[in-house]
Amino acid sequence: MKDTVAVFPGTFDPFTRGHEDLVSRSAQIFGRVVVAVAASRKDALFSLDERIAIVTETMQPFANVEVFGFDCLLVDFVRQKGARFIVRGARTVADFEYETQMAVMNRKLYSDLETVFLPPTEEYRFLSATVVREIARHGGDISGLVSAPALSRLRRKF
Repeated sequence: MKDTVAVFPGTFDPFTRGHEDLVSRSAQIFGRVVVAVAASRKDALFSLDERIAIVTETMQPFANVEVFGFDCLLVDFVRQKGARFIVRGARTVADFEYETQMAVMNRKLYSDLETVFLPPTEEYRFLSATVVREIARHGGDISGLVSAPALSRLRRKF
């Protein structure tokens, strides 16, 4: 699948080591991975530009990873990027059920689209951006949970 394009969408507020792991694993499977940072989150801790910068700096070592913001239907963004695959992480049964519903609807809107589910590595199974924000908000150590670009920005926020 080295000649294929996959999109890894999310709000990434902040981009965690779990997200980073899924993108790096996807970069080994697909020829090009587009990290799609969603603009739609109204209560985001970081602005869209800040989230794009964090992801871009974090994924810099990967030549086949690109980062873009988007503010449209995901399937429209996927088409714009010439992709036929969406990559999603599924940590729990609830995640899988929700993501399956989204995959079915996305395929209904774009029949050539496939969603690939990657389970997290054991180390990041229970890691979420929400948990990272809460730990950071209360002064806890998040250094092992996010990259250096995210860590420095989180420290400035709190």
